[in-house]
Amino acid sequence: MDPVLDGVIDVIVTVLGIEHRRDDLDASTVLFGGIPELDSLAVLELVTSLEEHFDITVEDDDVTGEVFETIGSLGDFVRGRAAS
Repeated sequence: MDPVLDGVIDVIVTVLGIEHRRDDLDASTVLFGGIPELDSLAVLELVTSLEEHFDITVEDDDVTGEVFETIGSLGDFVRGRAAS
């Protein structure tokens, strides 16, 4: 088990209200286009929730298509931020 990835998934399902689909999500899940509930407004709420959950800071420049490509790429970003 990867506690960071699990935490990212927990935040995603809570913010987007998709707890019923949690078991369908993993590192390879595409975020934009893969989760219809994830729109630009939801991204802002997701970023804020990740900052609070992991005690990290996400800069505006960090919110890129590359970081938000998959749950795994987002988890890698959070892991890197938490380590610094």
